Amino acid sequence: MRLSRQSALVATVSLVAAVLLAGCGGSPGQPSPTAPPSAAGTGSPSAKSAPPTSVSPHATASASPSARPVAPGAGTLPQTRAFPGTRTAAFDNAMTDLWLAVTTGNPRFARPGFFPLAAYKQVKAIPYPVPDWQDRLWHDFVLDVRAAHRAVGSGAHLDRVVVPEKYAAWIYPGACHNKIGYWHVPGARVVYRVQGQERSFGIASLISWRGVWYVVHLGAVQRTVVTGIVYQPAAGPGVAGPPGGC
Repeated sequence: MRLSRQSALVATVSLVAAVLLAGCGGSPGQPSPTAPPSAAGTGSPSAKSAPPTSVSPHATASASPSARPVAPGAGTLPQTRAFPGTRTAAFDNAMTDLWLAVTTGNPRFARPGFFPLAAYKQVKAIPYPVPDWQDRLWHDFVLDVRAAHRAVGSGAHLDRVVVPEKYAAWIYPGACHNKIGYWHVPGARVVYRVQGQERSFGIASLISWRGVWYVVHLGAVQRTVVTGIVYQPAAGPGVAGPPGGC
């Protein structure tokens, strides 16, 4: 009886050891649940050529709209006589930001392409340029962007922005309460398409700082009521200008 119990105990221990050894080695027919299936030997070219960003969460997050830089920090630097071009990254970014602001109804997207407060403080020969920029220029711009958003509607696509350079003029110090000169151009046109139809609206006034065009008045230079204004909306590209202003 005593020997049979010892034999049974030895047999049990041997069986347990065998099970444990089998568990450490893993079953050759079952891959480890923590190991990804091997791609080696599949011969699938699509698996190798697929871009990793196509399924990346980071790529999805970056698809949200954001403003582009125009000329960071330029407003704190001195003015120049450089004539602003329209075939530059700064101009493209400024107009892209403006269009993003109009189509989303969020004026903040257009801030990089709006005339900088630091530059306005250098330009204006008035006692309080900061409140004038905040409470008049930017405030009116916000109203105008929202009005343009309502007019443009959904599903619109930007086609081009036409700047009538023949109407551009250098505004000398002393004009329009200014102490520093700048380039000014009136009546640029934002041309877009909705359901295949060409439409447009104007930018009342662009002015320069260090060779870059900035929006300073979108809907109107002056207004008699506090409301948003869409500058000369038109079916088709519209007519740029007229000349004048500062």
